[in-house]
Amino acid sequence: MSGNIIDGKAVAAQINAETAEAVLALKNKGKETALAVILVGSDPASQVYVRNKVRTCGELGIRSIKRELPETATTEEVLAAEEEFNRDPAVDGILVQSPPPPQVDEAKVIEAIDPDKDVDCFTERNVGRILIGDNPVLKPCTPWGVLELLRRSGVDPAGKHAVIIGRSNIVGKPLAAMLMQKAAGANATVTIVHSATKDIAKYTREADILIAAIGRAGFVTGDMIKPGAVVIDVGINRVFDEKLGKNRLTGDVVFEEAVEKAAAVTPVPGGVGPMTIAMLMRNTVEASKFFYGRRRGK
Repeated sequence: MSGNIIDGKAVAAQINAETAEAVLALKNKGKETALAVILVGSDPASQVYVRNKVRTCGELGIRSIKRELPETATTEEVLAAEEEFNRDPAVDGILVQSPPPPQVDEAKVIEAIDPDKDVDCFTERNVGRILIGDNPVLKPCTPWGVLELLRRSGVDPAGKHAVIIGRSNIVGKPLAAMLMQKAAGANATVTIVHSATKDIAKYTREADILIAAIGRAGFVTGDMIKPGAVVIDVGINRVFDEKLGKNRLTGDVVFEEAVEKAAAVTPVPGGVGPMTIAMLMRNTVEASKFFYGRRRGK
């Protein structure tokens, strides 16, 4: 068996085109969409991520506001920047690039964001709404990206056994909550396995949909995959390639083995990664629609 490769770049491009249309429609009604990004310090990876977000905003017609704070910034200084954006009616979405320097209380910073502007969907209110299935305006970007990859690839989770490797607050937990909801594009039976699970392969071999989000390069091998399963690789790991003589990106799944066993599989790079920023942009325009409707009294 040789599986289909799910092209995350192509799906993300389709979503971005839809987002750009929604941004233009709002602009034609007099509502500009704006995203504020707070970057604390000079971490090279964070700078790259912020640059990519700012660039994508420009491509989609979203106004980006970048606030850079020094490496020595305090929690109070970050909170002050957030509060300014919370109060600004022209700002629809706010995010603080993670991770901030160690002296900044990240949990406090996240919780201070207006939940209606929380485009990363990290605040307690938004996480709670995901858990209870309250059909929130904003959804966690990477889990939502996974669901959109499945939906747009013709994979319906309903009645299927989805196994998630990893229990992080960013991917594993919210994705499990979203997949188990009684809703279109969900209705799966969900199992989460993690570092304390005995015989992880026992569970992964039962998965109709296997989602790897553990952050360990090459953790999932071909013998851990059920023939005909759909494999979604969320992992992004940098490993040294002796043939190339430099680091390269790889996922949590041994792609060459998975593609021979699975019905469909996402590559790394080019799978889930592009979807995360696409859904961040979608969240931003959804927040903009919400604020436009509230302004119009709808």
